[in-house]
Amino acid sequence: MAATAEPVTSYRALLHVRGFPRLAIATLLVRAGASMWQLALVLFVLQRYGSASLAGISVFLAIAPGVLVSPLAGALLDRYGRVRLMVSDYAASAIALAGIVVLANLHAPLPAILALVVFSSLMNPLGTSGSRSLFPLVIPSYLWDRANAVDSMFYMITTVLGPPLAGAIVAFYSPEAAIAATAVVFVAGAATLVGVRDVRSDRADRADLWTEARAGVVYVLRNRTLRGLAVGMSVVNLGQGILLVGLPVVVFERLHADASLVGALWAVMGIVGVGVGLSAGKLGSAGRERPMLCLGILGIGAGFAAVAVAQTLGALVIGVILIGAGSSVMDVALFSLRQRVTDPAWFGRAFAVSMHLNYSGIPVGSALSGPLLAISTPFALAVAVGFALAAAGLTFAMVPSTERV
Repeated sequence: MAATAEPVTSYRALLHVRGFPRLAIATLLVRAGASMWQLALVLFVLQRYGSASLAGISVFLAIAPGVLVSPLAGALLDRYGRVRLMVSDYAASAIALAGIVVLANLHAPLPAILALVVFSSLMNPLGTSGSRSLFPLVIPSYLWDRANAVDSMFYMITTVLGPPLAGAIVAFYSPEAAIAATAVVFVAGAATLVGVRDVRSDRADRADLWTEARAGVVYVLRNRTLRGLAVGMSVVNLGQGILLVGLPVVVFERLHADASLVGALWAVMGIVGVGVGLSAGKLGSAGRERPMLCLGILGIGAGFAAVAVAQTLGALVIGVILIGAGSSVMDVALFSLRQRVTDPAWFGRAFAVSMHLNYSGIPVGSALSGPLLAISTPFALAVAVGFALAAAGLTFAMVPSTERV
């Protein structure tokens, strides 16, 4: 009897998966836009209103509403498919950002601008959860670790491209110009995705959307692994939310530099993350997910500590290198573990809830950053270190080892 050939598990094999290249390009574009948007929003508020507290609140409003509606978004994705809902999110985001530019040039009050920020946030789960849940439906399971490494690498590449571009546009033109450029990137992402083949989850049941949304929340909370990930990742992301506002403040206050340096530091973080993420994906995470998660979180915490005490550019670079490396190791393990413990029929609902629970720490951390930074910048970043240490401990205690998943 002829032996069955082993499947090819190289990165090149991903390029031959139907629909993956265009999905990958669209994902890369949209994540670049998202990374530009976060920094452009912070710099817009800091430069126009001179308030770290308002910047933190703005980031909170850019993320938190999407977290709240993520269960409903997941139900929509499982019921109606992903591609057209992803395109609608990207188009709505472009419209919202264009509206913000118009209102800013008309000197509209901040609440009117923040209303469009909230609108964009409400649509966001359709795109973020849609792309993440479409990956494992399109890609064979034996390529998941490679695909997740590419997915993590995309985050790092967009960190290399997005913030420096946004920072440079702010430095040479204006925050409004950076927001307008971000809207163009979202339009490009939507256009790239038009015509991509959709894949729907197998469904044996059909209930109303609210029942399905509630079922997605229950599924995640009853799944020991997803529940543990939600706790650990949300806590470490509290620190990431503080960093999002704190890093520009450090650059402006200690180095007396401009927005372009803020973007360059995010780029360094991304460059390191790309290399580390590809290496982690090549090694694979099966059987090593929990130690990889904890190691990555501790690396992030070490980076927070380095930024907290940094007085020179070199010290800041060391900090962002540690954060980039730790984030990549953590992401590869996180993405693969979540896929392995989730029934494919629940990918839309479970991923939407799980992803946004994990991400929920960022808007809360950003909102906390203003009061913490008002005490002192080192104190705010020391709190971020504490969150990272707590997250590592919680992840080790609450996420089962592979043998017990």
